[in-house]
Amino acid sequence: MDIDTRHLAIIEKAKSRGRVLVDDLAREFAISVQTVRKDLNEICNKGLLKRSHGGAVFPSGVENMEYESRRHIAAREKDAIGRAAAALVPNNSSLFINIGTTTEAVGQALLDHTGMMVITNNINVANRMRIYPNVEVVIASGIVRGSDGGIVGEAAVDFIKQFKVDYAVIGVSAIDEDGALLDFDYREVKVAQAIIANARHVILVSDSTKFERTAPVRIAHLSQVNTFITDRCTLASIHAICAGAGVNLIETDPLMD
Repeated sequence: MDIDTRHLAIIEKAKSRGRVLVDDLAREFAISVQTVRKDLNEICNKGLLKRSHGGAVFPSGVENMEYESRRHIAAREKDAIGRAAAALVPNNSSLFINIGTTTEAVGQALLDHTGMMVITNNINVANRMRIYPNVEVVIASGIVRGSDGGIVGEAAVDFIKQFKVDYAVIGVSAIDEDGALLDFDYREVKVAQAIIANARHVILVSDSTKFERTAPVRIAHLSQVNTFITDRCTLASIHAICAGAGVNLIETDPLMD
């Protein structure tokens, strides 16, 4: 495979996955890690990808990635985050779970809990949890977004406002270094804001790739949540915000290279 063809293949992998890692590319193309780093530097210098720790990411702009593709990004990290979040929620609790592949991992980890009442605007969460008799599932009304099964709009916001729950599990599309929690769809943001306002304890779940992305709509600020669970956080500003606001920062894999 010549260099130009390999560069195009790397870009396509980054586009479909959202992120590519040096070690993975070296193995997939049977080339050295030094060659991969050179390839990534050349591609990033052209503005086609953005360099990140250990690899590169596809520039998101204002367009969200396909939902099914996002399921495969940091899948192991999301599973660990899901288990850590579930461990904080006791049996016989009520909670919100909003849209996102990481929040779905939390829902999966909660399936062995008992006496749970789960209110969600995520059809995927509702469909997975509904068959478990130990969980009462309440699903929001509103517009169903075909891309990911999220329920959004004013009807969903009004529905959420009827409840006051013990916990809320929320995901985001991006986290800015100043602590802004960001998303793409203002309709989804309105639902997330209603969820935050109507929960006694808010748990933010997000893998570390969200520090490398951007999105145009503000949901809230990191200081407004009670617990933030991620695989790792290397941003000093985020640690400072959590410390200053009393946010419990949990890193499931803080020493990962």
